[in-house]
Amino acid sequence: MKFEKYDLDPLLKENLNKIGFKRPTDIQFRAITPIMNGEDVLAIAQTGTGKTAAFAIPMIDYLTKNRKKTRVIRCLILVPTRELATQIHDVFNQIGFNTGVKSMSLFGGVEQDKQIKALQEGVDILITTPGRMFDLISQGYVRLENLETLILDEADHMLDLGFLKDIKDLMRHIPQRRQSLFFSATITDSIRKLAYSIVRNPIRIQISPENPVNKNIDHSILLSEMDDKRFYLEQLIKEQPDQKMLVFVRTKVRAERVVKAMERAGIESIAIHGDIEQKERFKILNDFKANKTKLLIATDVSARGIDVPNIDIVVNYDLPDKPENYVHRVGRTGRADNKGLAISFCSKEEKQMLKEIEEFIGYKIEILKVNLKNKEEKINIKEANKPYDWQSLMDEED
Repeated sequence: MKFEKYDLDPLLKENLNKIGFKRPTDIQFRAITPIMNGEDVLAIAQTGTGKTAAFAIPMIDYLTKNRKKTRVIRCLILVPTRELATQIHDVFNQIGFNTGVKSMSLFGGVEQDKQIKALQEGVDILITTPGRMFDLISQGYVRLENLETLILDEADHMLDLGFLKDIKDLMRHIPQRRQSLFFSATITDSIRKLAYSIVRNPIRIQISPENPVNKNIDHSILLSEMDDKRFYLEQLIKEQPDQKMLVFVRTKVRAERVVKAMERAGIESIAIHGDIEQKERFKILNDFKANKTKLLIATDVSARGIDVPNIDIVVNYDLPDKPENYVHRVGRTGRADNKGLAISFCSKEEKQMLKEIEEFIGYKIEILKVNLKNKEEKINIKEANKPYDWQSLMDEED
């Protein structure tokens, strides 16, 4: 079914056509109609499946067709990170261009005066992180008594960052009679419990439940001593100089150390993490999108906020503490119809983490055997031509 067949506002259809949205993705096909019908939705969908548009399209359509004389907050989208708030706002602006529906992203780390002015002028859709939202609720600038739809996006990451109390506190500020949409990339007992405390008799949607990882991604493990990881990363980058790479590390300190190590090897890179000022974080992401920077070193806090097209390779320099975070990390590549590569460095200390990741995704990841002492041996990822079966596997040397 094409978007032109949906009962959408004509201007909205025109916008979708201009940006190349011809047919809905699986999550969009299964979510848009229930949302348009006013039903609650509980959706579990992988990163990169088009879930932002799955709620943006019906929300913009509804607000376009059901205008009010006074502009008030009618849709609230709660997200875990500032970057994600900005990216969702960009999607709403693109899809809702010239419809008259006004959205706004709200987050901390920047001066609040401009945000207050925008709120006073009126918005239909507020996309926000919990901290700044509660600050401005207490100051009387964010009013939610007219709210009609609540959307929780990246709910699992919200819990990871300790926002459970904030989500529960929010329930006291919004009408009980509302539509609730709950989106998460993974499902656990805690996520399920939270979801059913918010949604009522929801339409339940789960995309690819047996395979939480995008099928467009080829995966490989490279066994490495902890101190050798920087040499493997250097070798990988030098063998693939034209590839855009996103490298995940466990801590902010590690991120800066990897940048320094690459600098010593003559490789330009930049780090993004929570200690960097918001304005600079936006600049870093924009430079990465524009290919001004081809190597970005990031922490897990940044994983959900990096929505950058055409990332060729994701490198797990450090394996994640939680297996579900592996899904979020590697989901930055292989988006839409593009192929992606995920290479993970695993030290002896991380083998238990690898075991948990493999149990979570439901299959063993191929091991790429490379002997660092053999300078002629290469990590020839270009020869990998089918999922989970690397033709570039090399004989292990003693």
